[in-house]
Amino acid sequence: MTYISLYYIISANAERVILGETMVTEKEIINSIKKNIRNLFESTDFIKVNSIKSEVKNLFPDQQIQPDLIVEVKTKDKKKYFIVFEVKSVGQPRYTRMAVNELKYMVSSRKNYYGVFAVTFISKESKQICSENGVGFIDLAGNCLFKFDNVYISIEGRPNLYPNTRPLKSIFSTKSTRALRVFLCNPRKEWFVKDIAKEANISLGQASNVKQRLLEFEFIEETGSGKNSKIKLKKAESLLREWSNNYSYQKNKIRNFYSMDDVEVLERKLIDYFKKNQISYAFTLTSGASRVSPFLRYNRIFTYVSNNIDRIVKDLNFKEVSTGPNVSFLEPYDEGVLYYLQEVNGVKVVSDIQLYLDLKGYMKRGEEAAEFLLERRLKKQW
Repeated sequence: MTYISLYYIISANAERVILGETMVTEKEIINSIKKNIRNLFESTDFIKVNSIKSEVKNLFPDQQIQPDLIVEVKTKDKKKYFIVFEVKSVGQPRYTRMAVNELKYMVSSRKNYYGVFAVTFISKESKQICSENGVGFIDLAGNCLFKFDNVYISIEGRPNLYPNTRPLKSIFSTKSTRALRVFLCNPRKEWFVKDIAKEANISLGQASNVKQRLLEFEFIEETGSGKNSKIKLKKAESLLREWSNNYSYQKNKIRNFYSMDDVEVLERKLIDYFKKNQISYAFTLTSGASRVSPFLRYNRIFTYVSNNIDRIVKDLNFKEVSTGPNVSFLEPYDEGVLYYLQEVNGVKVVSDIQLYLDLKGYMKRGEEAAEFLLERRLKKQW
């Protein structure tokens, strides 16, 4: 097998494909890919380009599906191949899978034909989909894989110079995350969109938008069809990890205090006070983890409290401090933070999902505690 590993061979002056908020079209991708393909193949000594055609009509008269681009090449041993490209302007896994299925359909019964998925930027998940199905790929950053007959060309590691105008982080906007909580806290349940909207306390339109984005990245999947179609969680761990990368417990307003009592006495005093005065609360971070998945020793209490903080502080004689606190009150940045609360031995704690998110960004070994929680509790629920 001929092997070549190429790095930064494709022209650094490749056409810019995102301008402001305008998404690149498939036609623009095709034009850039044509230039890059010629540069790529001509930089080798074992494969030459005979022709590149983008105006492909009726290439396969017996099929409704037609390629977006076809490149005829000749290898060093004089063999002729036709490389068929399916182009998408977005590369989320769902669209990648659609393109891969179309390519397999086009080339499956034809000798010396090879399918390649072309996109603005290819994700790790989309690379895997292509590789598993024997399909090549190329993006405008120059990452690619061509693997047919005795040809193997691979380029890896080039960054996305043209980020999608609809980034994944849009899923993690405040109200959108209410829907994520519903999926992740009820990982085996199937939902109608209207029920997601009701459970998450968001509009039907918002729920529909979240559904579409989650489907694009294959975090959820559809079951049934038509009016009976429902949606359910598919990749719980992947979704939670992506969310944790876009979250910090410091999104909540945090007020720090000091008390002369030690932590154990202080926690009991707080719990009794909350119950007596009917104040909504939920322990999180170290205080929450110690009850559901003990991992860290700690000397600082963290609890969500929606209101009455000034009253609590006054009644319990806490002193507000800027350094060295042993009590921290977090005012939830959104009502979703307190979704799916759990009670452990009479003490209210945030959901395991919220606890994981909070711990993940906590400096003092919080990431380790989050992974401990994931392995001991969350994965068992999935």
